[in-house]
Amino acid sequence: MKANTTREWDARIERALEGRLRADELAALQAEVVRDAAVRAAYAERVWLHATLRAERERLPQWLETVEPATVAPVRRWVFATMAMAAAACVLLGWNLFRLGRAPRAEIVATLVQTQNARWAGSTLPTAENAPLGRGTLALVEGMATLKFASGATLTLEAPTRLEILSAMHCRLIEGSVTAEVPESAHGFRVDTSDLKVVDLGTRFGVTAGSAGNSHVFVFEGEVTLSDGKSGELRHLGEGKSFHVDAQPGVVGTEPARFQLEQVADGWTQIPTSFGRGKDGYARRGNLQSVGPQALLMVKHSELERSRKNERRAFLTFDLSKVRPRDLTEVELVLDPEPSGLGFSAMVPDSRFAVYGVTDEVLDQWSEAGLRWENMPASDDTGLNPAQVTKLAEFSLGRGASGSPLTIKGEAFAAFLRSDTNGLVTFIIVRETGETDPSGLVHAFASKEHPSARPPTLRVR
Repeated sequence: MKANTTREWDARIERALEGRLRADELAALQAEVVRDAAVRAAYAERVWLHATLRAERERLPQWLETVEPATVAPVRRWVFATMAMAAAACVLLGWNLFRLGRAPRAEIVATLVQTQNARWAGSTLPTAENAPLGRGTLALVEGMATLKFASGATLTLEAPTRLEILSAMHCRLIEGSVTAEVPESAHGFRVDTSDLKVVDLGTRFGVTAGSAGNSHVFVFEGEVTLSDGKSGELRHLGEGKSFHVDAQPGVVGTEPARFQLEQVADGWTQIPTSFGRGKDGYARRGNLQSVGPQALLMVKHSELERSRKNERRAFLTFDLSKVRPRDLTEVELVLDPEPSGLGFSAMVPDSRFAVYGVTDEVLDQWSEAGLRWENMPASDDTGLNPAQVTKLAEFSLGRGASGSPLTIKGEAFAAFLRSDTNGLVTFIIVRETGETDPSGLVHAFASKEHPSARPPTLRVR
């Protein structure tokens, strides 16, 4: 924009924030904010500045009190001036002495108002409920936690997440997932990631980020402005929309190591999906092509029309060729939950899952590379085929749960393996719990392609 035009819009924005625009002028300004990126940037900056000043004003010390002036006899003006100067000098001296004798105190910008199943590690700030928070870092490794900023903004962290608090109006998501609810008093609240800056314009939104980038923004209500850290381009994102910054491409097509059976204490044998003819994968309703081998096995269920296309089911096949299934008396399935980086725990209640065994052994030959929604074993678009599966177990994951391996067991597992005749067994993992919003969490478990976590493993004896 030209200088004169810039000053004109700045003046209009100021009047809008002070409530001094007529309805037609306000409508014209809103239309221009949507249309013009430069006006949008100016508006976001002014909103942020106003909200920051409001937040700071609440914390200013009230050093002077207003009192009713006393009635005094008239005095000469030079006497009054001299007294005023002396009083001012005393006040200034006293203030400086007070500041010199006063220990510096950390500024409180937020409060940790609620936690759920939370476990912390590596935080530089207190992590007890109702703890006041200044500048510093929170590192949540399990569960969920909610912060209330002095500006009025509320931020919910979902493990695993590391967040740096910078001010009452500004924070940096180092990695993990957060959802923000921003009232009018905090319009302009800002969340930065390594590759994105998100400025609120009156909204409820969520952000996910990896330590190397790959940020994802979802707007549930209202709107935000985005600034891409690479190009600096400004974007306007409205309700129901999302934006994804791609991370650097990883190594594609690397074949994971094929592990051998592992004999452990007390006669247990561990069989990972990476052994022999084992395989694992997942299918998504909205994908026309196979997702191919992936580091994560993703699972999701939703009865909401807007997110039906995101339904996911996971499939595991284990090679039993080196054990005698008929002799097995105990069987355990071990899964390692991992963050998917997709969706938010706040939109999903505690979740129940089910593990099914595929009874039709012909279906053990499914292709990991070619797995699609249309050719899933023992499944179709309506669900699992009851003639081809049997339910073996259920398990649950609480909101924000992560990190700890799951061990699922029961006599039904052992009976299912004892009935095997072809040396392969296939399991299907489904989530039975739905979600309250289309942006609900996608649960995930480590696959045999995961670079560091344990693959799905059968423990038998």
